[in-house]
Amino acid sequence: MMAQSMPKPLAAEPKKRLTLLGATGTIGVNTLSILAVHPEKFELQAITAGDNVELLASQARQFRPKRAVIANPALYGPLKDALAGTGIEAAAGEDSVIEAASMPADIVMSAIVGAAGLRPTLAAIRRGATVALANKECLVCAGSLMTAEVEKYGATLIPVDSEHNAIFQLFDNAHPEYVESITLTASGGPFRNFTREQMKNVTPEQAARHPNWNMGAKISVDSATLMNKGLEMIEACYLFPLKPEQIGAIIHPQSIVHCLVSMIDGSVLAQMSHPDMQTPIAHALAWPQRMTAPVKKLDLAAVGNLQFEAPDEARFPALIIAKSALKAGKSAPTVLNAANVIAVGHFLKGDVGFLDIAVIVEKTLEIVDTQTLSTIDDVLACDAQARRIAEIL
Repeated sequence: MMAQSMPKPLAAEPKKRLTLLGATGTIGVNTLSILAVHPEKFELQAITAGDNVELLASQARQFRPKRAVIANPALYGPLKDALAGTGIEAAAGEDSVIEAASMPADIVMSAIVGAAGLRPTLAAIRRGATVALANKECLVCAGSLMTAEVEKYGATLIPVDSEHNAIFQLFDNAHPEYVESITLTASGGPFRNFTREQMKNVTPEQAARHPNWNMGAKISVDSATLMNKGLEMIEACYLFPLKPEQIGAIIHPQSIVHCLVSMIDGSVLAQMSHPDMQTPIAHALAWPQRMTAPVKKLDLAAVGNLQFEAPDEARFPALIIAKSALKAGKSAPTVLNAANVIAVGHFLKGDVGFLDIAVIVEKTLEIVDTQTLSTIDDVLACDAQARRIAEIL
């Protein structure tokens, strides 16, 4: 009688090589939190940061990437000293960040905030990488350019923003004609029930306290004005085969439902989870598979009820302004974003009021001519022009 052979153990899946652009921001920190839970799944190629050299060095010592890059060249010395003896290569400057984005990796997390993320993200796309995209400016300011390069080089974009990641999970890409519309949800921010008169006197501290999400001050203010929802509508038009009139927004104070996809047969699909950025980050990192994330599990019975209401565009005109920029196309979204960055910055410093943010953005859009942007240099020049004008309004 022949002995039965024992089944061979399943071979461990190879680690995914990951490059993290913007390691010290909210998305970067949450990404590394997931890597700490799943060290067997990922091999860190490179991490980058703008100016926070202390945190970058600490992250590098903990997670052991091959290379750590600080964008500010003046901080190369401190980074090199902090990593001495670790075997981790230190580098500095914008070109080094772009080089990091170009390193061989299975996935690149693009989490650099602002226009500084454009060139590195483009470098990753041109390598044909899978890019987990958490940088709004890449699509708001340069959507046509980015998506054309994605198609040209065979790259893959996986949105990390909670709303767009929700659409990504629900959208029927094989049959986009089955999708009637999508609806992005917004918490409504801390001033959802304020009158315009009450909003005249809100402080930066009040605006920066988001009711549900743990975000930076600028993004929290965008949530309070609803500008973030306008920017997300612009992003959605580039990420998915949708027309501007197919994209809407609804106020949902609990931030449990992140997107609604309405189908032509009357079905409405929803993606739900607790408001924790580690959920969409984990989805993007594991795609096309899934993995556990260190997040609170959703208990709808404990939540009790979910509320929805139409946004009041009279009290929150930023949403109307963003919709107009989306319909205008070309350079209008670039101008919108740049002017908003400046206006929010002045509000956070106490130089202008909360209601002045939308006014500054609208005036800047009226002044700057709408034009076609053919290159990243065109985008950056338009961004700079809009910022200069918004500064003096």
